[in-house]
Amino acid sequence: MSEHWDAGEIGCGQLVFELSRRVDQMSPGETLEVVARDPGALTDLPAWCRMTGHTLVSSDHPVYVIRRKAG
Repeated sequence: MSEHWDAGEIGCGQLVFELSRRVDQMSPGETLEVVARDPGALTDLPAWCRMTGHTLVSSDHPVYVIRRKAG
């Protein structure tokens, strides 16, 4: 199952906070398609995935697909 979230123009701090909240509610292996138009998302979302262990499946700004890690 996959989820979709249009984050619009929200910036780094709020984007990462809301992303964490949404991913925490998902089951392991589920994906979240995020539409993030903020220019900082280009670096913020891949960095967040590296730091949290979630997988950045694809990134074609402004669309990012993130898979929740197992466990």
